[in-house]
Amino acid sequence: MTDSDRRLNRRRLLQLSAAGLAGLAGCGTGSQPSTENSGSGDGGSGSSGGGSTETAAGGDSGPEMASSVTAWSWDVAAKSLDLIDDPYEEEAGGDVTIEQFGRSNMKDKFKSRVLSGSGAPAVATMESVDAAAWVDTGGLRDIQPMIEDADIRDGFVSGKWGPLTKDGGTYALPWDIGPVGTFYRNDVISDHGLDLESVETWDQFIAEGEKLPDGTALVNFPPNDYDGIWRMMFRQLGGLPFTDSGAVNINSEKSLQVARQMKRAHDSGITSSVASWSSEWFNRFADGSIAGLYGGAWIEGTLKAEIGDTAGKWRVMKPPAFESGGNRATNWGGSNLVIADQVSDAKARRAFDYMQFALANKDMQIKMYKEYGIFPAYKPAYESDAFDSGSEFLGGQAAGRIFAEIAPDIPSYVYTTDTPEVTKAINSEFKKMIDGDLTPKEAVDSAASRVADRTDRELA
Repeated sequence: MTDSDRRLNRRRLLQLSAAGLAGLAGCGTGSQPSTENSGSGDGGSGSSGGGSTETAAGGDSGPEMASSVTAWSWDVAAKSLDLIDDPYEEEAGGDVTIEQFGRSNMKDKFKSRVLSGSGAPAVATMESVDAAAWVDTGGLRDIQPMIEDADIRDGFVSGKWGPLTKDGGTYALPWDIGPVGTFYRNDVISDHGLDLESVETWDQFIAEGEKLPDGTALVNFPPNDYDGIWRMMFRQLGGLPFTDSGAVNINSEKSLQVARQMKRAHDSGITSSVASWSSEWFNRFADGSIAGLYGGAWIEGTLKAEIGDTAGKWRVMKPPAFESGGNRATNWGGSNLVIADQVSDAKARRAFDYMQFALANKDMQIKMYKEYGIFPAYKPAYESDAFDSGSEFLGGQAAGRIFAEIAPDIPSYVYTTDTPEVTKAINSEFKKMIDGDLTPKEAVDSAASRVADRTDRELA
């Protein structure tokens, strides 16, 4: 299906039956003044359902769409949405006001407005890691009927949908992903005779890393984020922290594989143990004493901002596989757009129309990627030659094409309201493992038991 066809399908949303919008109740109000302190919203008091007082589009073509809605986001995500506002207004005639907040402030404010039943915007940015908690509030609209009518589900990488669905409903439209690469200092690697370009597996990766001199690590396993390393590798193997029945699954064979690999890498001497996002972390990357790191595609921008004088010295490769021919795709990070359930049907239709225009649209996704490095979850965008452009920071390497190759193979992963317990347990027990106080088997078993005890779940 072409983007032109998809735009026609957005118009077909106007013809959704009343049954297709059943349960999408809420009430709309006029816009409030926009301020950073309060944030204007589209949701009403929750005392009545349905109506919208503003001028709306639709007429004879079907149910009305509100003339305007508000969207909340943060940082470059907000700036990216703002890029789409003018093109959307030109094509669709609707206006979307983008309000930018600090990340934590926006999350807290949106959740508060959703729980109160009043004052939420029609559209908001939601990170996948927050999906379970946000869906459990009952304050997000099920947009599955709209997605089906627009026929856009298959256009997104399949691994994005898991956290966004519950009990047959879908509560967000995918936006961006963070396909993971192994970024490395090519100058350091070359000076010591390593050949990472031919590396496919962890065995090969460790063997190359052992060529580095004492005091120089190939990668870093941050003690404050063992969970992050574990989760990227666990997801790469297709692991899930909980079974379909809800049992704790972090002591599975796949989790044990990850634990053993992390312990082996540490014991081989190729890793360092520096807290992520610390000054030392960036300093060690800058001086080359840590020659590489795992990170989502977006980490390139962070490195540019923090240690820009190393530009041209970096390269990126796919993460090593656990075995020859094994999967080399995983993910770190990613956001989505949601619609608050409290807004009117007219606002919900306008919100989804904008979301589809922004996210299920090759041209708009490439526009955001070029300007702010937002890596799309929308697969047709990967056909763009924008991903073949060389990165000056990466020595002219076309990293975008590498990540575009990784993206479709990223396994799904499910976050739940108990994900924080998994994070704490893995960090605690894996530290003991890395320090030599637990075996890998003891570490995953202990972590699983801790999660089960604190969540009243069964062990798988």
